[in-house]
Amino acid sequence: MATSTPIAEGLWTQNSADEISLLGGRCGACDSVHFPVRHTCGHCQSADITVESLPRIGKVWTWTTQAFQPKAPYDGPESESDFEGFVVGYVDLDGVCKVQTRLDVPTADAGTLVSIGTEVEAVSVPFGTDPEGNARSTYAFRPLSRPTTTLEGTHE
Repeated sequence: MATSTPIAEGLWTQNSADEISLLGGRCGACDSVHFPVRHTCGHCQSADITVESLPRIGKVWTWTTQAFQPKAPYDGPESESDFEGFVVGYVDLDGVCKVQTRLDVPTADAGTLVSIGTEVEAVSVPFGTDPEGNARSTYAFRPLSRPTTTLEGTHE
C-alpha cells in the first residue's frame, strides 16, 4: 500500500493508496464534532476533545469553483502563472459535521459531475512537494457516481 505524506499531521488516517478517513475532534462536553481537530471546542470551549475517524462517505452540501490562486498562507504546488483553478465545497458527513474541501473533479466538468446531494468519498490527492522534494498530498472528496440532476434542476 502506497502511503501519502499529508500536508499537515493529524488530518487523516490512510486506508489504501488513496482511500482515507479524516480525523475529527468530538467534544466530551457538548458532543459537537470539528474538522480539523482543535484543542478546544468551537461551541463550548471545553478542552475535553477525543479524536475519532469521520465517515468516509458524505454528500455535497454546496460547491463552487476557485478561479484565482488563494493568498498566503496557501501553500499549493502551483505558481500564479500556472494556476488552473479547482472545485471546492462543503461536504456533509452524515450529519456528524461539514467539511470544507476540494472536490476531485475537473473544473470544466464540475457542473455535470457534481450537484448538491452528490455522494462523495474521502480520498488523498497529490499536492506538490515539500521543501526537500518529497511528494505531498491533501484530502479531497470524489463523487461516487454521476448526479441524477444538473445544476439547472433537469433530470438526465
